[in-house]
Amino acid sequence: MTMCATVLCVQSGSLLVCDHCTRQQVVVHTAGTSCFRAGDRACIRYNGTMTNSIPPQISAQHICRICH
Repeated sequence: MTMCATVLCVQSGSLLVCDHCTRQQVVVHTAGTSCFRAGDRACIRYNGTMTNSIPPQISAQHICRICH
């Protein structure tokens, strides 16, 4: 599955994003957080599994910034 989202917060090993389709906040676990900043748009590929936690969590298989 693919999610397009805006980065809200960058932490070591994860991003807090706002999903463009659902407008919900999602924690994205990924090793590649150093190139992201709050406000960046990202395209996130994941296996479709999302936790039922608040906020929900996914693990990115691939993530890239979307240039404006």
